[in-house]
Amino acid sequence: MKIDRRFMEEVSRRSGQRFEGCFHCLSCAGGCPVVEAMDYNPNQIIRMMQFGMQEKILKSRTIWICLGCFSCLAQCPNRVHIPAMMDALREMALEKGVEVAEPEILAFHRQFLNQVRKRGRVYELEFVARYKLATGALFQDMGAGLKMLMRGRFQVLPSRVRNLREIRKIMEENHGGKKWS
Repeated sequence: MKIDRRFMEEVSRRSGQRFEGCFHCLSCAGGCPVVEAMDYNPNQIIRMMQFGMQEKILKSRTIWICLGCFSCLAQCPNRVHIPAMMDALREMALEKGVEVAEPEILAFHRQFLNQVRKRGRVYELEFVARYKLATGALFQDMGAGLKMLMRGRFQVLPSRVRNLREIRKIMEENHGGKKWS
């Protein structure tokens, strides 16, 4: 059986990382706070990438569930940069029109980045309202949200950063600002 390495090479190019250093010690999974929700451990994604299993990876829940918290990177003896890999895989899944396994997570990212693009920071009330509309989960967490509002955890009025142009420039330089759009 001949293995097509083009997929792994593309992920390496996009992420700026090499994945041959992974010797599947499972340190990444051991440090991951959300590994239980994943369908594949991070090292399994690397192994599947090594075998050219592009479709299975891009359809997986794992690439969307990864928080990008860097716990795996801190645990890895070879400093394999899994968060950069997951970013590249999510980007590729979107480009290829693969059905997103965790659409709520994609909706969260999109609404978050729209807020940053608009104001340079997140205006929580609008963010939550737009996220809830996007996912259709309008009343889920409503009690917790009201408690947070009453305790002053949300800004009542939106604010903007001073150098909004600079933030928009950074977003534009990063894939035209369309990575999650």
